[in-house]
Amino acid sequence: MHTKGIKPTINTRRPRQFSKHFTMTLHKSLALLSSLSFASCSQKMDSPKTAPLPVGVEQTHTGLKSKVLRPGIGGPTPNSLNTVTAHYTGMTLDGKVFDSSYPRGKPSEFPLDQVIAGWTEGLQLMSKGEKRRFWIPAKLAYGQNPGGGKPGGDLIFDVELIDFRQ
Repeated sequence: MHTKGIKPTINTRRPRQFSKHFTMTLHKSLALLSSLSFASCSQKMDSPKTAPLPVGVEQTHTGLKSKVLRPGIGGPTPNSLNTVTAHYTGMTLDGKVFDSSYPRGKPSEFPLDQVIAGWTEGLQLMSKGEKRRFWIPAKLAYGQNPGGGKPGGDLIFDVELIDFRQ
């Protein structure tokens, strides 16, 4: 049965052979897709985002991780409208220091609402005298490729909160 200008693409004389070939090809394709999906899920499950946190490390809902290196005196904590006085060292994940207040010999002062989001969030967890290590995801730092001499990607900061004020 032919329609003018249209040729059948299926061999209608041997439908069983076509059906068997099509079914085998379909099964192989589905098996391959299934194995790729499983591998992808396995990689996601093993990623650092879902791995258990090391002892003493806390993680907030934004992905900011921190560990208390030295407890503070307790009491009030700063809020996002405070100005903080802190010593700090900023590092890339490979341990290269890109900024530090220690070599300058005096702590730095920052309005907490004018720093990277990881600092704004993280320092509100601290009390005076406390020292913490923060693992700050790129989205809470300068981004992946910020330019202008700023480090990209996830960053590490060791921060010592000395004081804060309105």
